[in-house]
Amino acid sequence: MKYIFVTGGVVSSLGKGLTAAALGTLLEHRGLKVALQKFDPYLNVDPGTMSPYQHGEVYVLDDGAETDLDLGHYERFTRTKLTRLNNLTSGQVYQTVLNNEREGKYLGKTVQVIPHVTDEIKNRIRLLAQQTGADVIITEIGGTTGDIEGLPFLEAIREFAHEVGPGNAVFIHVTYVPYIKAAGELKTKPTQQSVAKLREIGIMPHIIVCRCERPLEKEVRHKISLFCNVPVEAVVEEKDVDHTIYEVPLMLQRERMDELVCRLLHLDTPPANMSEWQEILRKLIAPQHRVRVGVVGKYIGLQDAYKSVYEALSHGGIANDCGVEIVRIESEEIEKHGAEPLLRDLAGILVPGGFGERGVEGKIEAVRYARERKVPFLGLCLGMQVACIEFARNVLGLREAHSTEFDPDTPHPVITLLDEQRRVTRKGGTMRLGAQPCQLQVGTRAAQLYGAFLVHERHRHRYEFNLEYREMFERAGMVFSGTSPDGKLVELIELPGHPFFMACQFHPEFLSKPHQPHPLFRGFVQAALLRVQVGR
Repeated sequence: MKYIFVTGGVVSSLGKGLTAAALGTLLEHRGLKVALQKFDPYLNVDPGTMSPYQHGEVYVLDDGAETDLDLGHYERFTRTKLTRLNNLTSGQVYQTVLNNEREGKYLGKTVQVIPHVTDEIKNRIRLLAQQTGADVIITEIGGTTGDIEGLPFLEAIREFAHEVGPGNAVFIHVTYVPYIKAAGELKTKPTQQSVAKLREIGIMPHIIVCRCERPLEKEVRHKISLFCNVPVEAVVEEKDVDHTIYEVPLMLQRERMDELVCRLLHLDTPPANMSEWQEILRKLIAPQHRVRVGVVGKYIGLQDAYKSVYEALSHGGIANDCGVEIVRIESEEIEKHGAEPLLRDLAGILVPGGFGERGVEGKIEAVRYARERKVPFLGLCLGMQVACIEFARNVLGLREAHSTEFDPDTPHPVITLLDEQRRVTRKGGTMRLGAQPCQLQVGTRAAQLYGAFLVHERHRHRYEFNLEYREMFERAGMVFSGTSPDGKLVELIELPGHPFFMACQFHPEFLSKPHQPHPLFRGFVQAALLRVQVGR
């Protein structure tokens, strides 16, 4: 088994996760089985309790693990299915070490960062290796080289590489080469300093991936090669992409990075055939059709808060050979200015998930606009809940209908807390999480889109539709097209006679890939395109 470790320097948010995912894509297309994992140095056990403004999107796996959004890149770029073993935080490491100490597992020894913390980190790499049986494991280290909280992880991978021996581990360092406008040139000094810091820790990078705004000139590559002690061919340009993140694998292939990695790891594999990926890019960059879709959310100001939703919309576009222009709309702006001026030029409206009361009324108005104006609509998680509230208020005449999350005293609690959640006091990892079965009703749009009657979708929520109102909703025309197999939980709703009005309690965006667009996003974009083609 071979190991690749991806570190980052100079600044955060360089795209280490994308680099790791893109390399995983190339190695998969060379016929290798690849597993990816992310080590996050923060002390939270997982990102589940963090604000989106702190951490961006929380990406949920089949087994219910709440993880870093980079794991979304891993699953979208490769064919692997991840588990909680693929994401490790300092919080998890220290929690395990302290539990071991309390149970006497260290036999009276003084518990220290080395070896106990570093051993626990190395154990996670070995455990993933045993569980997956992969040919190559790619491990991304979060944060920036030099961060004090990241030092135990860097020491652990240094030790691990020493233990597996030469030819079995490769270090890739992603760094930033800024363009200084006043000087009119790219500057290599930040990269030199970052690599020097890494070498102080005892890690010599084999490959340096240079994030840059402009192409790396020959002289710049030679300078980085000389001062960072790597061959010129190991200085890899990773320029800002022009159109889409799905360009990154082909960019790295042009730089022959996958070829170099295979050579360093003594892997004899054929070149990667990326023809399928090239066709995906063609549909993203030069599609035959285009539509404008509005995403009405409460964390719109942060790009990463709805990362998987935006990506799934682009996948729906790929399925329809259609470019999707995403118009980001703050739901609070609808509360201030009304729905009409913000939504009138859209071919489709999507309302994603979220927590808390802020902006909810704006989301409800967006749903009403989509329902009454016959604009294709897709609601996700909270998006389904506000769709039910809107229907109850404006179709059933229950004017004070609401969710008990926002109004505990509402006389019409159409959305209420799950029974098993009523006694929950701990916040972390206690929601309804992970893949759950959903039974689809015969003859519905949902069953038609999925081409199946039993599917599994990923969840992350505490509140559900109140079944006491189901009969009233159905009499007014609402179809509950998906439920839990026992019929006690509503998973999917739709309105017949509407061009496309669907909302789900789960998060379909977590299962969408560029080469396997999710059925709901494929159908939503198709309906939006049809609206454009028939001239509204």
